[in-house]
Amino acid sequence: MRLRRKPWIDDAIREYDSFVHLSGAEEYKGRWRSVFARPDVPLWVELGTGKGNFISQMAMLHPEVNFIGIEIQTGVLYYAGKKCAEAEVSNVHLLKYDVAKIEDIFAPGEVDRFFINFCDPWPKSRHAKRRLTYRLFLDRYARLLAPGGMVLFKSDNAGLFDFTLEEFRQRNWPLSEVTYDLHHSDIVNEAMTEYEAKFSAKGQPIFHCAATRPAEVKADESAH
Repeated sequence: MRLRRKPWIDDAIREYDSFVHLSGAEEYKGRWRSVFARPDVPLWVELGTGKGNFISQMAMLHPEVNFIGIEIQTGVLYYAGKKCAEAEVSNVHLLKYDVAKIEDIFAPGEVDRFFINFCDPWPKSRHAKRRLTYRLFLDRYARLLAPGGMVLFKSDNAGLFDFTLEEFRQRNWPLSEVTYDLHHSDIVNEAMTEYEAKFSAKGQPIFHCAATRPAEVKADESAH
């Protein structure tokens, strides 16, 4: 859902220019680690970072990791920047970007972990290709992940979750930590999104899985 545009945000977000990239992300392809104070640590990327609750918490919990959050809406990214600034974390960079073009900003093997939290389910079957867990998206993540890299997925939509599990299986991603009720499982849930906190408080079960990069990575089918 798109938020109503707030013109003042265009100026306010500039306060976070040191770690929020509204353009030019392609220039850092293959060298994202160089923008962090510690370039020799793992790089974890959240796809659709929303207002930043998850990534700011994770950055505090894991100072030994560098984080990148990607969000397409400037109005949302502003709040993520504000939250990270308030958390005083120095291991986060935020990008305004379209996840569909992710291979334009990361090089093969550059990322160690992707997080996909509560993405748009695109419930109509004709829109399946737009889901961030559709097989061609999974192939992109596989190409960008280092060997042993992972995708961690959370959703409150059972249909999307079942679809996602099947897409991972069809693309030969080894699955682990599969649960239909994360908050009542033994799986460690280190940080929540704003959406997750709100709906789990109402009793909505949260679905979760972890998938490891497949041994065989598929080439870009769109290039043929």
